[in-house]
Amino acid sequence: MNANIKKYIPADGLAGLKENFKTDAISGFIVFLLALPLSLGIAKASDFPPIMGLITAIIGGIVVSFFMGSRLTIKGPAAGLIVIVAGAVAEFGKGDNELGWKLALGAMVVAGVIQILFGVLKLGKLADFFPLSAIHGMLAAIGIIIIAKQIPVLLNDNPTLAKGKGPLELLANIPNFIANLDPKASIIGVVSLSIMMGWPYIKNKTIKMIPAPLVVLLFAIPCELFMHFKQTEPVYALVKIGSFVDNLNFNASFEGFSQTGLFIKYVIMFALVGTLESLLTVKAIDLLDPFKRKSNMNKDLIAVGIGNTIAAFLGGLPMISEVARSSSNVNNGAKTRWANFFHGFFILMFVLLATPILELIPNAALAAMLITVGIKLAHPKEFIHTFQIGKEQLAIFLVTIFFTLFEDLLIGIAAGMVLKIIIHLINGTPISSLFKAPTLVSFEGNNYLVEISKAAVFTNYLGVKSKLEAIPYGFDVTIDLKKTKLVDHSVMENLEHFKHDYEANGGTVKIKGLENHKPLSAHPLSSRKAKLA
Repeated sequence: MNANIKKYIPADGLAGLKENFKTDAISGFIVFLLALPLSLGIAKASDFPPIMGLITAIIGGIVVSFFMGSRLTIKGPAAGLIVIVAGAVAEFGKGDNELGWKLALGAMVVAGVIQILFGVLKLGKLADFFPLSAIHGMLAAIGIIIIAKQIPVLLNDNPTLAKGKGPLELLANIPNFIANLDPKASIIGVVSLSIMMGWPYIKNKTIKMIPAPLVVLLFAIPCELFMHFKQTEPVYALVKIGSFVDNLNFNASFEGFSQTGLFIKYVIMFALVGTLESLLTVKAIDLLDPFKRKSNMNKDLIAVGIGNTIAAFLGGLPMISEVARSSSNVNNGAKTRWANFFHGFFILMFVLLATPILELIPNAALAAMLITVGIKLAHPKEFIHTFQIGKEQLAIFLVTIFFTLFEDLLIGIAAGMVLKIIIHLINGTPISSLFKAPTLVSFEGNNYLVEISKAAVFTNYLGVKSKLEAIPYGFDVTIDLKKTKLVDHSVMENLEHFKHDYEANGGTVKIKGLENHKPLSAHPLSSRKAKLA
């Protein structure tokens, strides 16, 4: 009986809708309650019309669900792209937000097409090329920038006080923002932030099922009505939505291509960062899937690219597989892609039937939600965790943050990667094996032996991965690393992911040959350097 339960896999397609209608609809509804205010807040923080965040979430749910290669991820706008989107609007528009929005959309359309090509060319393994410490450093820097930009909104300061300031300038100006705060909106903002931060600590499981952003709205909207915001507060205190139907136009403009360097820069950032965040989310949600299904990364990239191209033509934000909503989807008991469809469907129904309610939301409440996201991305635990993996990982993490804050995301990621390559060379990685690890696969009886030589590092892992993925399921696989001079943290973690996936599909994986390697920290997945003879 237990064996049969383990083998059960929920049906896909229309059969999956019929079989799992109740569980997927309930999960989709709960995720909708979470996604609605966050999508508005992300659009507002990105200097897009707020309704455009909802348009992206609707497309991510209703359209992308039919093409995606993952079963449990939720597609929609993400806080991790706020920095890029707002930067594109500012640089393209040069002070004119509407112009900047339309020119940024042109770059997003091209980036969406590139994501489709990534999937067609089977580049779903792209995330494995980037060192994990640099990726986490980039996300932490994004978190710091979100916090810096949203503090004046939380306090309902006049937007002119923060206009044109970089993240470090904004953080330095916090005393000035506090001195000029709006008392009414600040009360709503601070209490909303307390709800968002305190909600995970509630122990009652039934109450905890209510999404924290919904609780914030249930507090903020009545407060706003009681305080007569519309009559007494400045126009920037409330969300401005407008007509959903009137906003459905082909808003994208390709005139930004005349600024060739700037256009290419943002195409690369939209395509690269969006793809990385999506792939990392899919990989993380696969580990949470109770049915141990493995997503088709390339198919999922094509689906996200299709969604982004359509959303950009209509004026929407870029979308990714969003990690917080996807985790909530798994925890709510979703079983198939239809949960993502229902989340988009419920947002569409709400926008068509209840738009006036959205215009009662104070911007301070949305800022509280986004600051919470920023704190999660840049939490001190991230710094401590990275340090525990190894001092060299913390150095890469901090260098990525530094250059992202002072320059931009592309420079930040590049700086982190360059530092990691330098560290690898210092630790004995031969230059000849930086991009290609000699890997020998042999087969005898029921056993596959994979012998990796010289070095196994993030820059050469894609070649190793292609040979590992060519091994059919159901065999005993041994990965021998004794001939390597260095095995880095990214490869250690990726080998553990391979072990997890392979064993979930039948078969065993043994990683050996590290007895003569010295770990660079006490962490089980730290980098391993061969001891001197």
